[in-house]
Amino acid sequence: MGKNDFLTPKAIANRIKAKGLQKLRWYCQMCQKQCRDENGFKCHCLSESHQRQMQVFGQNPTRVVDGYSEEFEETFLDHVRRSHRFSRVAATVVYNEYIADRHHIHMNSTKWATLTEFVKYLGRTGKCKVEETPKGWFMTYIDRDSETIFKDRLKNKRLKADLVEEEKQELIIARQIERAMEAAGQSSESATPPAPSSNSQASLPEGNPESSTSASASGKVAFSLAGSSTKPAAGASGSQTTALGDASKSQFVGDSGLEKDSRNKRTKTSGNGGSNGLSALDELMREEEKAKERSNRKDYWLCEGIVVKVMSKPLAEKGYYKQKGAVVKVVDKYVGEIEMLEKKHVLRVDQDELETVIPQLGGMVRIVNGAYRGSNARLLSVNTTKFCAEVRIEKGIYDGRVLRAVDYEDICKLAQ
Repeated sequence: MGKNDFLTPKAIANRIKAKGLQKLRWYCQMCQKQCRDENGFKCHCLSESHQRQMQVFGQNPTRVVDGYSEEFEETFLDHVRRSHRFSRVAATVVYNEYIADRHHIHMNSTKWATLTEFVKYLGRTGKCKVEETPKGWFMTYIDRDSETIFKDRLKNKRLKADLVEEEKQELIIARQIERAMEAAGQSSESATPPAPSSNSQASLPEGNPESSTSASASGKVAFSLAGSSTKPAAGASGSQTTALGDASKSQFVGDSGLEKDSRNKRTKTSGNGGSNGLSALDELMREEEKAKERSNRKDYWLCEGIVVKVMSKPLAEKGYYKQKGAVVKVVDKYVGEIEMLEKKHVLRVDQDELETVIPQLGGMVRIVNGAYRGSNARLLSVNTTKFCAEVRIEKGIYDGRVLRAVDYEDICKLAQ
């Protein structure tokens, strides 16, 4: 049996040593070689293969480090998704499980120097929910797989289609109510009788000559019974005609009063019906507003084409604190690429470190959250005591609608 055969004690010992993890400082990521001691690592660094790899690294070191960083992040998140997809776990536990594979990408070859820095990066980019506790950093994986995103998009599309259909029905109901109110107003005007005049008093039935004679003599309206066959005597005809004239006048006045009361009652009834209809419409619109508010109110508000203010204190050293910039791209809904207005530098900042900007009166704003999310509007007034504003939507199916008491956080200035 030879000196270095497969079953010799030395070969078995070498395999046992190579099976487990060795010291990280004696590992070469470019060559993917683990050395067992300092002398072996020194000999490896002087080898020709290592020198060739270092020449490749020297040509573009940033690209190499970024490649290792992306690979490390991808494999780390894959391990979290497989092992701790729906649980809150300590970051050190996940990292120890990850490095159990001796062929993993080592963290000293990435752009993150420590595990804490890497965990903070995952929290800023919205890939994991992280929190610092007395026992260390804990993380929870946020499921944003392609299938989940596709389902969310379909759900949002259905909600938008339902909202558009509801708005159409709302407009149709409002138009029907307006037409009904106009028709009711025209019918009430046509049903109003003309005021009594001398011409109407003169137009009396010609069947009874006595009634016409008494009307011309006394100037009062008189009625006689057409079915009466008895005629009054000549001496009593004047007094009886006068009495009949007084009674008929009082009867006519009473009839006109009843007609006026009934007309007023009809007018009041139609007015009450209109107000009830409007209040029902208002109730319907309020319910729709609440439904849209529930469906469109999200925990993320960043969108492209708006002007925001950077409120990150760590960026104060570089002169970006409280400076304004335009959002050119949104990454994972929570992180925005901001092009600064003055220096034209592009920064990647989380939305928690950004703030909305309110333009001058008459300026254009984007509604970034709430019931009318995504609509462009014009700023009408600002209430500085209640931190809200009044805007009017400019385009779309809500064109011309005025929104009052909109919070500052729900509107943002549009980039020019």
